[in-house]
Amino acid sequence: MLSVKSFSWTVALSAVALSAAFLVSGCNDGSAKPHGAKIHKEPVFEQRGKASWYGPGFHGKKTANGEIYDQNELTAAHRTLPLGTEVAVTNVKNGRSVAVEINDRGPYVGGRVIDLSRAAAIELGMKEKGLAPVNIEAESLPKGKGRAAAQRAKASGSG
Repeated sequence: MLSVKSFSWTVALSAVALSAAFLVSGCNDGSAKPHGAKIHKEPVFEQRGKASWYGPGFHGKKTANGEIYDQNELTAAHRTLPLGTEVAVTNVKNGRSVAVEINDRGPYVGGRVIDLSRAAAIELGMKEKGLAPVNIEAESLPKGKGRAAAQRAKASGSG
């Protein structure tokens, strides 16, 4: 038979062991993602095509959303995506990506799907050539903007 003193020690050691097991498990029920893991959302918009960049001739002029264009910021022009949409643009040839905000309309040259700022073109490694095949993805649209705009954008030119 256990004495009160050894019973107390047994309970205390059991509590410590149980606490340690609980801490080691991290309270994880298996549904949580590991720390630092990115959760990839399905894009609401995807488009492939040719990108160009614009800079000096437009620097300091008003964009479609009313901002002053700064070629050194990470922005872009798209014909139909809602202004304020953040997109990831990936240079298909070298795999480099950049996140930009759509703040203007364009491009106005046929066969192109997005006009990037000078800074974005540098990030993508396409500034010297001026053009590059790209993939454009948006994970969400700005609040208050419908998915219809993304559908129109997707239908308007994936080539």
